[in-house]
Amino acid sequence: MPDHLRRAVAPATAVALCVAVGLCTARPGLGADETAALAARFSFTTTRLAPAPADPRSQRPVQPALEHIRGWISAVGAAVALTDLRGQRHQGDVCLVDPRDDSVTVFPAPGAGGPGYDRFALDPAPLPLDATMAPMGCVPADLNEDGAMDLLVYYWGRSPVLFVNERRLPGTPSAADFRAEELVAPTQVWNSTALNVADVDGDGHLDVVVGNYFPDGARVLDVRAGDDGRMAMQDSMGMGVNGGTNRLLLATPTGEPGAVPDLVDVSTAFPDESARSWTLAFGLQDLTGDQLPEMYVANDFGPDQLLVNHSTPGSVRLTRVDGDRDLTTPRSQVLGHDSFKGMGVRFTYPDGADSPTIAVSNITSEYALHESNFAFVPTGPGTDLLRGELPYDERSEELGLARSGWAWDIKAADLDNSGGDELIQALGFLKGDRDRWPMLQELAMGNDQLLRLPGAWPKFGPGDDLSGDEHNPLFVRAANGRYHDLAHEIGIATPYMTRGFAVGDVDGDNLLDVVAANQWNDSVLLRNTARDTPRAADLRLVVPGAAGGERDAVGARVELRDPRLPQTTQVYPANGHAGVSASTAHVVLPDDEAEVVITWRAGGGTGSAQVRVRPGHHTVLLGDDGTAVLR
Repeated sequence: MPDHLRRAVAPATAVALCVAVGLCTARPGLGADETAALAARFSFTTTRLAPAPADPRSQRPVQPALEHIRGWISAVGAAVALTDLRGQRHQGDVCLVDPRDDSVTVFPAPGAGGPGYDRFALDPAPLPLDATMAPMGCVPADLNEDGAMDLLVYYWGRSPVLFVNERRLPGTPSAADFRAEELVAPTQVWNSTALNVADVDGDGHLDVVVGNYFPDGARVLDVRAGDDGRMAMQDSMGMGVNGGTNRLLLATPTGEPGAVPDLVDVSTAFPDESARSWTLAFGLQDLTGDQLPEMYVANDFGPDQLLVNHSTPGSVRLTRVDGDRDLTTPRSQVLGHDSFKGMGVRFTYPDGADSPTIAVSNITSEYALHESNFAFVPTGPGTDLLRGELPYDERSEELGLARSGWAWDIKAADLDNSGGDELIQALGFLKGDRDRWPMLQELAMGNDQLLRLPGAWPKFGPGDDLSGDEHNPLFVRAANGRYHDLAHEIGIATPYMTRGFAVGDVDGDNLLDVVAANQWNDSVLLRNTARDTPRAADLRLVVPGAAGGERDAVGARVELRDPRLPQTTQVYPANGHAGVSASTAHVVLPDDEAEVVITWRAGGGTGSAQVRVRPGHHTVLLGDDGTAVLR
């Protein structure tokens, strides 16, 4: 070819190649008709949960070394949980943490029905609580197994408090019913950002897992702290391991109603590389079929970990299993080797799969820290984990879940009674009018030796913005298996700056509602008003308690094996970041009556039973003898 033709063709060829690559990497969209049809299945009304306090704050007081990054330090604290304190058989009671006045309040959800009661605060007095401490979350759990739901509150600046529910008769709750007790004694200075409950060692009792963020003893919120030698930021953008120590407390009820269970600290069971990660969320799920929960530890500023559970009663053994990199997967997306900012985790079972997809929130803001959310899809049996092999591949891009924004909590829930889950994410960091992403990017590209020094960080304060205009996506699965964000089409795309979600049927209509805990703003209830949806059953699974009551069977697995509408779920309400969902299994029924298979920990082993259920709210008593009784 003559030189003048070659010179003319070369640029055209380059442009054509760029166009071709662009077309290949563009995210597939939906047609207008399919989008409208999918969106039409959903409908919500938005109700404010709580009025703004009299003198609301928008930032926290912090120690002097952190004053110039108060905005960053003030980014978390909003949290919410749903539970049933009135015996309504649906989850119509809310425990809300509001950072605007550092309150923890309990109140009936709007529209929940039943006998009303006045909103009341959970006050830990006479236990120590001062301006150096702030609540971060609330987790319902009947730890003493007397049949009355207790409430666990965790904090920055102190170890968690167990509010023991002393009201064991039907009626409306009040502040006088809850007695504050230390979870650990003496009180310790922890800065906790996650708390979960599960029977970790398989002894039949719920245990407590606490994720700590800033180093133990660091006086993050103490304005009088001078030279605080324990205060340090992350020692790496991608390998941070100088955070607070994650804790695992084995609980054994005393058998006395209203008594605090005996607790044994077995935190040394965490592998070294997991124990001091900057943890923001725990995801618990039985992945191997032995009714012992594996633990996904979602960490800010460093690799997440998947810990496989080999425990026996009273003896906890957790081993880390990592993924292997192949030719097409970046190291940053290999489980156990990622360098992203793990913020939340949830499990979902598309089409009733035997093993779940693990959905993880990371920072994915455009033109910013554009990482990737994770969707670890099973590629083999979960029993491979017991041999140290990881049967999962990361496939968020092909599923349409890779990018959303600065994401925190993530929840999977069937919001249209279709028999399959949607995914909803909490987005946003700082809302203001000055874009501070250039400063944060400069910090992210700097030397890790400086990162741990608060003085090396750029200023983040009032008026600064980091992903402040991002909305919470609602990912809906299309016919081709790919997920699409339809929040705008459904009318729920307000940029709330959300931190956590609690999902449950608050009004008893067998549709799942969503409560959003918003940072420095009003938290809201998204009440599900979808019409003409299939029938569903909400199952509260309980086991006999040591103190004469019945406690939720956290960890139980429920399967509907009907090939027309196969479904699988496990009951782990506190999975994720800052949101605790209803402790129930939501099952959509193909007929007026359907058979479900329930598997649970029973009598030192596992029990399994078939139960026929009809639409509505039911309680199923799971016995130590392997029997299941529908009530």
